[in-house]
Parts: sequence; C-alpha cells; structure tokens
Amino acid sequence: MTRPDDEIVEKHLQSLHLQEEEDLARILSQKYNLPYLKLDVGVNTNALLLVPEMEAREAELVVFQMVGKKIKVAIRNPNSKIAEHIIEKLKQKHYQPEVFMVSRNSLELAWEKYKEAPGAQPLPGGIVILDDNILPKELKTLRTIQQLRDILEPLTASTEERRVSLTLEVLLEASRILEVSDIHIKPEEETTRLRVRIDGVLHDVLFFSTRIYNLILSRIKLVSGIKLNIKKESQDGRFTIRGEDKEDIEVRTSTLPGAYGESIVIRILDPKLISLSLEDLGMQPPILELVKAELNKPNGMILTTGPTGAGKTTTLYAFVKHINSPDISIVSIEDPIEYHLKEINQTQVDKERGYTFSNGLRSIVRQDPDVILVGEIRDLETAEIAMHAALTGHLVFSTLHTNNAPGTIPRLIDLGVRPTIIAPAINLTLAQRLVRRLCLVCREMYTPEHVEIQYMQEVMKDLPHPYIKPNFTKQPIWRARGCDVCGGIGYKGRISIFEVFMINDEIEHLILQTPSESDIRNAAKHQGMLTMQQDGILKVFDGITAIKEITRVTGEAKEE
Repeated sequence: MTRPDDEIVEKHLQSLHLQEEEDLARILSQKYNLPYLKLDVGVNTNALLLVPEMEAREAELVVFQMVGKKIKVAIRNPNSKIAEHIIEKLKQKHYQPEVFMVSRNSLELAWEKYKEAPGAQPLPGGIVILDDNILPKELKTLRTIQQLRDILEPLTASTEERRVSLTLEVLLEASRILEVSDIHIKPEEETTRLRVRIDGVLHDVLFFSTRIYNLILSRIKLVSGIKLNIKKESQDGRFTIRGEDKEDIEVRTSTLPGAYGESIVIRILDPKLISLSLEDLGMQPPILELVKAELNKPNGMILTTGPTGAGKTTTLYAFVKHINSPDISIVSIEDPIEYHLKEINQTQVDKERGYTFSNGLRSIVRQDPDVILVGEIRDLETAEIAMHAALTGHLVFSTLHTNNAPGTIPRLIDLGVRPTIIAPAINLTLAQRLVRRLCLVCREMYTPEHVEIQYMQEVMKDLPHPYIKPNFTKQPIWRARGCDVCGGIGYKGRISIFEVFMINDEIEHLILQTPSESDIRNAAKHQGMLTMQQDGILKVFDGITAIKEITRVTGEAKEE
C-alpha cells in the first residue's frame, strides 16, 4: 500500500519532470527562433482535423487553432522531416501556418482532444523517413549479421525515446541493405529475441530487454496505424519506408498475442525483389520454351503452386511482364496488393465491403479483360468462375496451395470443381520452391560424398529427355563457404526450382476419370516432366546451388 508521503514525493517528482520538459522547450525555442507556447490554451477541433491523429503523433505536431486560412501549429522537433513535409502540404493547400515550440506534455494534452473530434480517423499507415545524416555511418559498410548486432546493441541499451526510434530506423535501413524479407520480434520470459529472414532463412540478431521491447512495439504500432491499446487480439498494419534518392518501400506489419506479449513480424516488400523477367526465374530451357508457348495462347489457365513464400507471386508478375503490350487489357484481383505494377489494373479484396475473390472476379470479367490474374484460388466458387473465364476467351493466371504440380488436379477436385471443367480449362500447371544461390565469390568445388552420390542417383534415375544426366562419380560439385560479400553465409540471393506439366490429350482424358495424385504424376513423367528435385540437382552441377540446399527445401529422395 502506498503511503501518503510516497504519493507526495511522486507528485513532486512528476511536477519537476514536467517543468524540465517546459524549460527544455523554452530553450529550444530560442535556439530555433520560434515562439514558445505551453498548450494550456483551447484546441479547435476543426483545426485539429487538418492532420489525422496518427500522422500528427508520428510528426510530433498538432494544428490547434484556425481562423480562415491562418493556422497555428505546435511542434516538438524543428528538425523533423515528417513535420516539415506536413507543414509544406498545408501551405500547398493555401493555409498560412504560424509555428510554435512546445513540450511533449503539451502535445499529449492536445492529442487527447482527438477523442472529442468524431470525424478524426487515423491513416492506414505512416511514413518512416530514413535520414542518412542521422543514421549511424557504420551502416554504409554493413555486410554481416554480426555488424548489425554491433550497431544495434548500444541503441537497445538505452530507453531514450529518440534512441528507440533510431533503433527501428537502423533495423529498417539494415534490412534494405542486407535484403531482409521479414523481421521477427518475439518476447520471451525474460528477454526479447530479434531475428531477420534473409533468402528464406531466419538468423538470430540479438536479445534485448522487455522495456525496450514495449517501446519498440508502441513505435511500430504507431507508424503502422495499429491500435495501441489492443493487446489480446491480432492486428495488421502497414507503413512506408522513405529514404533520400531511394524508391519507397512498402511494409506490412502483424502482431499476435502470446504468452509473454505480442510477437511482431515486419514484412518488407522491396519492389526490386519482384522485378525479375521470365528468363531470370531459373527455368531450364525446355521448360522456358514450354511456358512461353502457353503464354502466347489467347485463352486457358496457367496455375502456379507451392507453399507460402515459394515465389508464386513473382512468377505470375513475370508472366504479366512477358505478355504485356498496349493492345491487351490485364486486370488482377489480389489479397492484398503487395507490389504495384504499372502494367496492369490491380484491385484488392475487401471482405468488409463484400469484395471477395469470387464476386470481384465476376466484376472483372465484365470489364472486357484479355488477361486476368487471380491472386489465389481458395474456394469452389472462385475456381469455377476463373475456369469459366479461361473457357470463354480469357487467359487466366492464378495460384493454388499444393505440394507439387500433379497435386493440382486432385486439389481442385477436392474443392468440388467438376473434372469436365478442369480438363479443358487448364493449359499448364507448375510447382516451385525457392533455393538459395551460392555466393559466386566464395563457393568452392569438392568431390561429392558417397551418401550424396546415392541421393543424386536416386533422384536422377528417370531423368527425362532432353536433359543430360551428370557423371556423379567423376564430376565435382559446389558448396557454400562464406565471405565478406555474402556476410559469411555462403549464399547470396535465391532462384526457383520448377516442375511443369502441360494438360495434353492423355492427361485430359485421365482427369475425366477423377485420378489420384500418383496417377497424374505417372502420366506427367510419361510426358517428360522434370521434377523439382531433378531441376535442383541440375542446378547443383551448374554451380548455382548446393545439395544441402536442395534437401533442405525439398526433402530426401522418395520412391514413387
């Protein structure tokens, strides 16, 4: 139980802290030649609404008075790029801002007034500006996880608010440099674990205190447009990374409640990671020629399959780029639109408005498209509408979650699609996985071990024509080593391995008999289908990847 004397002391300390804040704001106002103000004056809610709450909090400002086009703006940091950007936008709308210097406490009191403004809505996501003048100079030579750890450790040792913001900015800039796809922040019993995913593999970076975790969580929620006071439900948000002379990068955030707090995953959607052409995907020449031939057809469906993170969306976008021309109309429906393409008219699923894959696809068909991209087939209704579109003069691209290409047909039948529709609608089905590329600087050749030779012989025993079987006992292969260029990992970048089969007369006849996956696989092999493992072994002998990588991604050889 708190004693009265303790309460008096605590109130006195709080009062001293607030007074220190006001004194600092007064000193800074003189330094930057701005008038100081203690925001105990009235706040006009109409003025407040000129800047949405989330954006105002991110920029550490508030518009608190407005008379006609004359407005009064309170700021805490005159060097804030975001605040400068917002004030400039207000000027472009012909407002005449008068800027005042205030304390953090003054801003907090003013922001509370948003609750009294029913029209105030936070933005769906903010902007994190990466300023090279503020970021540590060590980032310019960043190559390894260890170097990132060395930069972050002193930052996460401090609970100073600006240092916490800088920690997130450093992490985002480092992720851009190291080509990180996901950042994982997971609270544990006594500490918090930070990991990053590079080329599909998670790497530990460092551990930091629960207090720092709480500050970083609040910061991420704030810039992502996520509600700060909800802790027992999962939430999704987004924001944009903006740097000087760099392309904007979209970021998706997700929080999930757990035993020790909310875990956070930050997915970084770097546009350059999906800018591959069809030729860059890694298809073997016979597969590439087959796919190009099917893309030249005016109608039918091409399905890409595989688990989440297998590169399916990148492949679909490569299809779009290959066929795009001014004389065709390409429309997509996606959930969500992660990467924006100038070449096509993209629409996004919105379940709250009732805009689902199925009814969205119905609307798209009425838009007279030549090509339709459906982000994913999840249910019978979407599958049937997409296939009817393929049968009525449209070229349709989509994805499906199956383990391999032959599994596509049984999966569609399980969804309830009639075999009489599947057979004539689908032109081509392919499965893929992403494997890491060996670093070209440090990869090394070696003679494969006996167990590796056995594995390769088992996988390649029925290698189809026209592929040439390697000499397993005499031909050396490559493996990872590690150097400064690849950050000591031994791999740099990823490439797809594929298996592809075409729906010809034999397989079409088989589909009408509601076949099993093994029946389809046998027919596809008879057609000359290269399996993903076989494609991987060919890439091993080409020095592109390593056997350990193929077995990690596809598993051991299996008897068919």
